[in-house]
Amino acid sequence: MSVFFDHRAGTNTSSVHTDIQWHPTFALLAVATKIDDADNEAQGAVSLFFDEGEPVEDINIQKNCAPTTMSWHPTRKILSVGWENGDITLWNEHEHEGSCASDGHKAPVNILSWSSNGTRLISGDERGVMIAWRCDSRGQLHQLQNYQKRSSYTHCIFRPVAGGQDPFYNNYTALARAAVEGDETALDMFGTWNKSGMGNSLLSQPGQMYAAESLSCYIGSEDGIIFHIDEKLVLRECANVETMIKSMLIYEAKNILVVVTTTMMLIQFSCAPDGSLSELMKVKLSGKSSITCVVWTGPGLMATVAGEDVVRLWDLDKDNNFSLGGALDQINCLTYSASKRILAGGLVNGKIAMWQHRAGSYAQEHWIVLPAIELSDSFIQIQWSPAHSLLAANNISDVIILNEQPISTSISVQSAVVQISPYHVQLETLDPPNILSIRTDIHIRGVSNSEDHVVLWNSKKIVVYEINEEKNFARLAGTFDIDSPLTAIYQQTVFTADTSSITARNFQGTIKQTMSLAEQEGIPISIDICGHYLVIATDNGFVKGWDISRRESRQYISPKNISESLPDTSLVTKVKINCNGTKIAIQLKKVNGEPDSRLLIWYVEQDILLGYDFSAGQTIHPISENGSADMDYEDLITGCFANPDQKGGVETAAVEQSNSEDVSRRYPREVLWDPLDPRLLVVQASPLSVDIADKSHIKKPTPTGVFRTKSSAEKKPELDDRIVSLFATADNGVLLHDSFPMEPGFHKLLGVSVPSFYFILQPEDVQKADGSISAVPNGNASSGETRTEGLKERVSAVTMRNFVGLEKSNSEVRQAMLDFAYHLTIGNLDEAFKAIKLIKSETVWENMAKMCVKTRRLDVAALCLGHMGHARGAQALRDSANEPELNARVAMLAIQLGMLEEAEQLYMSCGRYDLLNKLYQANNQWSKAIAVAERHDRIHLRSTYYNFARHCELSGDIGAAINGYEKSETHRFEVPRMLFENVQELEAYVIKSKDKKLLGWWAQYLESNGEMDSALQFYQAAEDIMSFVRIWCYCGRFDEAISIASNTNDRAACYHLARQLENQERFTEAVQFYGKAQAYTNATRLCRANQLDSELISYAMYSTEDDMVICARYYEETGANWDKAIMLYHKSGQVGKALELAFEHQQFTALQHITSNLDSSVEPETLHTCAQFFLEHQQYSKAVDLLLLAKKYLEALDICIDKHISITEDLAEQISPEKDAEPEYKRVLFERIGECCMLQGAYHLATKKFTQAGNRVKAMRALLKSGDTEKIIFFAGVSRQKEIYVMAANYLQRLDWRKDPEIMKNIITFYTKGRALESLSGFYDACAQVEIDEYQNYEKALGALSEALKCMNKAKMQDVSSQEAKINFLKRRISLLKKFVQARRTYEEDVDEAMKQCLLLLEEPDLDTGVRSGDIYGFMVEHYATAGDYQKAYHLVQELKQRLPNASLAYYVNNTVLEQIKRNVGLDEPTIGAAETPGIEEEIEEEIPEDFGF
Repeated sequence: MSVFFDHRAGTNTSSVHTDIQWHPTFALLAVATKIDDADNEAQGAVSLFFDEGEPVEDINIQKNCAPTTMSWHPTRKILSVGWENGDITLWNEHEHEGSCASDGHKAPVNILSWSSNGTRLISGDERGVMIAWRCDSRGQLHQLQNYQKRSSYTHCIFRPVAGGQDPFYNNYTALARAAVEGDETALDMFGTWNKSGMGNSLLSQPGQMYAAESLSCYIGSEDGIIFHIDEKLVLRECANVETMIKSMLIYEAKNILVVVTTTMMLIQFSCAPDGSLSELMKVKLSGKSSITCVVWTGPGLMATVAGEDVVRLWDLDKDNNFSLGGALDQINCLTYSASKRILAGGLVNGKIAMWQHRAGSYAQEHWIVLPAIELSDSFIQIQWSPAHSLLAANNISDVIILNEQPISTSISVQSAVVQISPYHVQLETLDPPNILSIRTDIHIRGVSNSEDHVVLWNSKKIVVYEINEEKNFARLAGTFDIDSPLTAIYQQTVFTADTSSITARNFQGTIKQTMSLAEQEGIPISIDICGHYLVIATDNGFVKGWDISRRESRQYISPKNISESLPDTSLVTKVKINCNGTKIAIQLKKVNGEPDSRLLIWYVEQDILLGYDFSAGQTIHPISENGSADMDYEDLITGCFANPDQKGGVETAAVEQSNSEDVSRRYPREVLWDPLDPRLLVVQASPLSVDIADKSHIKKPTPTGVFRTKSSAEKKPELDDRIVSLFATADNGVLLHDSFPMEPGFHKLLGVSVPSFYFILQPEDVQKADGSISAVPNGNASSGETRTEGLKERVSAVTMRNFVGLEKSNSEVRQAMLDFAYHLTIGNLDEAFKAIKLIKSETVWENMAKMCVKTRRLDVAALCLGHMGHARGAQALRDSANEPELNARVAMLAIQLGMLEEAEQLYMSCGRYDLLNKLYQANNQWSKAIAVAERHDRIHLRSTYYNFARHCELSGDIGAAINGYEKSETHRFEVPRMLFENVQELEAYVIKSKDKKLLGWWAQYLESNGEMDSALQFYQAAEDIMSFVRIWCYCGRFDEAISIASNTNDRAACYHLARQLENQERFTEAVQFYGKAQAYTNATRLCRANQLDSELISYAMYSTEDDMVICARYYEETGANWDKAIMLYHKSGQVGKALELAFEHQQFTALQHITSNLDSSVEPETLHTCAQFFLEHQQYSKAVDLLLLAKKYLEALDICIDKHISITEDLAEQISPEKDAEPEYKRVLFERIGECCMLQGAYHLATKKFTQAGNRVKAMRALLKSGDTEKIIFFAGVSRQKEIYVMAANYLQRLDWRKDPEIMKNIITFYTKGRALESLSGFYDACAQVEIDEYQNYEKALGALSEALKCMNKAKMQDVSSQEAKINFLKRRISLLKKFVQARRTYEEDVDEAMKQCLLLLEEPDLDTGVRSGDIYGFMVEHYATAGDYQKAYHLVQELKQRLPNASLAYYVNNTVLEQIKRNVGLDEPTIGAAETPGIEEEIEEEIPEDFGF
């Protein structure tokens, strides 16, 4: 609740004010004026004004043309002004006349826009010229870029910084750099910086932060084209909306550009990082005329006005809209204050309408209409100051500055003072009630009062009034001029504050004492007096106190720096001292200006900080000087919650938790100590920011002061301030005592004095009939005017919960009750009852019992009920002890005390909706009971409806009773019972209900009265076919009965009809209807009795097994229809009997059918007999299946072998023996199966069966026959048997192992694992030969032979001589290979020696057993050919031909070498064929294209 001081800016009355602009940070208002005075040379001017309308001196911003636009620098006191002649004036606080830039524009300037940090300015004119300027640290403009376009520019908006920036930034380096560069604001901020965080002087300038800056912007033109200028000053066209742009806004959170055109089109563009735009949405806005104003009113929420008396809000996130009404006249303009969340609209009737957002979401229901401010004339422009509570309004002829200030209040022990208007306060005596109005001639900025005096002050003057003993007259006691932001009164002394001291003065301003403050302590920002003690807080976080009870004040508290004791950078805002000066409550705020949820209490004598955190709803542990918690004292605080009389203090903890939940997510708004008790502290806790708690549990004080809960119809989400009472003691710390919601009709908590809380009411009496508040102009109040008639109370007293009924009690009783509440809070029952043991009032005990509902102390409640003599309540309390939930037991106590709404809330809180349902029913609140049952207690929903119906029946409300019985599903019995006396009404209900059961019951009733025709109609309506047929049979009309039963096939009807037909000896029809009724036993009985053999089989097949046997015997006895007898025996499970008859009477078809359904449950002999039967008839597969069922596996296998029946996977599994069979039997059977599979070529299956038999060797042989290499390798690996390894290796060696290294590896591995070293040696020998023959790689061949020799040496052959021969042969081969390999290695070092070794090697007698002689000749020939000795090479070729006459020369010597030899020895024609052996010549000719004559 606030008051507005109106100040008229001192401007020329003959001028027209065209524009107003607030500075973003400072309280400076710029007013653009077009001067119509002919005597004045200047035709245009810009004036600057402070917050109270006082002009800034020595300002000379004038020209002989009118100003067209203005824009403030975002952080510095620099104003840019555009003029009609194209000039741009830049004013700053150092150059009062300002500098002029006239070299850029030649037409009226219509846009000026600064970047976020003010380093760049964009200007544009009506001819399409746009200029980008740089502003230096001295406030001078430097042109960066000039753009020329055809159309006029209308809008410019800079883009936000990518990713967003934290606006509050505490970097010393950046701030110092800005200060060094000449930014005086930064220099001021740097000077006011303190180590606890940003000081209050910094907080007063939230816009002066140094964050990253975006230099790109969007430009809107008159023809609807949108341009983008990037940081490099490149201009490009981005979009075209094809009509003139009315407004351009940027939705920073989603990087969306919002454009509103003059044709009322809303267009949204997505902004890309490079500045390009893509259209997201285009919609037509509604309104009577064109849109006149567009502003943001929240994240993604845009407000518009279009010649209407409502404001239309468009939610861009949710794509919906709504309107705000209550303006009662056309709205011309809008402005929104984000910090105050208030939207203001200027009306044509001279008023300013306001709407405030009060909740988390921005839905319509969270906006409230505030009282309008009545001024004069129609406003064309209004604007909130971004950083201050200032609202400027321009009605062309006048500019009015409205300075908003919260109403000033003060309270003493006997009286309270409330500000009514800027010049008017009201003094209300609390006991006895009395009202005194005081009017003065100063703008009241603050009030303070004592028992007999009232002090009013503003920034210039202090006025003191003396109040007479009757409190009906105020006399001016003194006045003096002083600029004191803080003032307080104590007896005959007025305490004032300045920047460095606290001064005690008399009522005429004479100084009585000065109490100085040290420079480091800072400037006083808060002052409070309680009892005989005064305390102050400074902007540097110091708290200091004095004892003012003596003639001269005495400092009794050493200054304490609270900021240094905090673990964060929160700032001290207010301090409150208790009545004996031992504890000081400290309120905080965060660096960004938001309220801090913590309330600190400084225990002066112990010098510790405790407190309560209202965001979490918990106690703050002691804070030491270094900001950490004192754990020893924490244990003391924790122990104070224990209840020695209860197990573990469970119930006390539950109470504490419940109360903590009530006060959580809030911050302390008002803090007050009781003026007489030093322990009691009361706080008004308001919701934090937009985190508003659900108001579904709001309680309101009734006129008697007792709190009640809102009914369901009244509950709706709205703001919820709570009044919280705390006890603060040195022994037990800070304890939460009680809390309750503040009534919406109250504005704020004013004071506390046991037994009452005092609240300020909403100012209804200052509201006029149309809901407006008149702003009082200067000079309209006489000094010191007082009156007492026709005044309304502004202060309301609410009795504390535990003092209801004791309002008039003496101080001893009040103190006893307060002690009782304190001891009850800490859980000390003994001391609590000692405090009140002398109180005899039943009202007191009842009140305490009611208080126990809040505190959940059932043990105390039991004693209170005993003192009250409330036997029924005591019994109910004992009976509720079985309820597991504490709140459920407390709810029973509340019910016994008549606190039904509290009981309702308790049941809801613990989720006991069943008990809540019973409570509603007992209280005849049936709508609530049904609602609870439908939503939360559905298990009792039907019983609730039934009880409601019984209630309505007893009340005579038959219609509601019927509805209740129907919903409880008991109407089929209860409604006939209720209406039985009124047959006609009952019949009408039955017909109307169309309930089949009711219709059937009514038909039975009519039948009992002999009204057969009517009964038939109701039976038919009820679809009761059985009763319908029964009546027809009773009447002898069997044809109608048969027709109905045949058409409906109702089983009951058919059975009844069949019985009746049997009685009439109409057996064939009876059998038919017995069949339709599925009474097959009766049907077969009649068939046998009446020789209906043809019908018998059809019903016997559906009958029971016993009936089937009886029917089968019947067929057997008749000696005919053997197949039917066999079928029935088989169907009944007597397979043996069925087979016996089939064999006996040669019923092959029946036998085939029986055997197809046989299983292992049939006796083996029977199965064997059937198998033999099929063998005889050459049905071998069927015989095998039966033998398998009989577990004759070997016999079945013999049949498969003899009769060539293919053994499949499934058949093999069937032949396989059971797991529990004898091992030897299993082995033999599996081997037989494997052998059979081998004969049939099923090698894989044979492998499996041999493996199951444990014969892995046979399994491997079967697998080898399959040729599945992969499975052979796998099986060998998992078998781990030598024989199997060798078998696998032998198999693999038959493959093309030369091309697959993996096979070669497996061969070596398997031979090694199989210990077949002789075979492995042979394999290595083969590998060596392959290396020689195919690759001429004698080195690898030598290695392979070496391995072969090793294996042969290790082998253990039975023929030792043969082993020795093989070893010697391998050694001889290795020797020859080594010589040739050595010769080839020697060649690189000594060629002659190598040739000599080769010649010696050729002389070896058994050379070709180890080395191919052709390879030696080829080696030598290539050497001599390379050396140029072609004759020698030719000679060696001839020797090679002689030694290997049938060999191909090209196999040993390269073709190119042979060509060189031929050419160099002069052989032009072939003389000797390449080969003499027939058939070889052609092959050689293919390899050697030309015969060289060798």
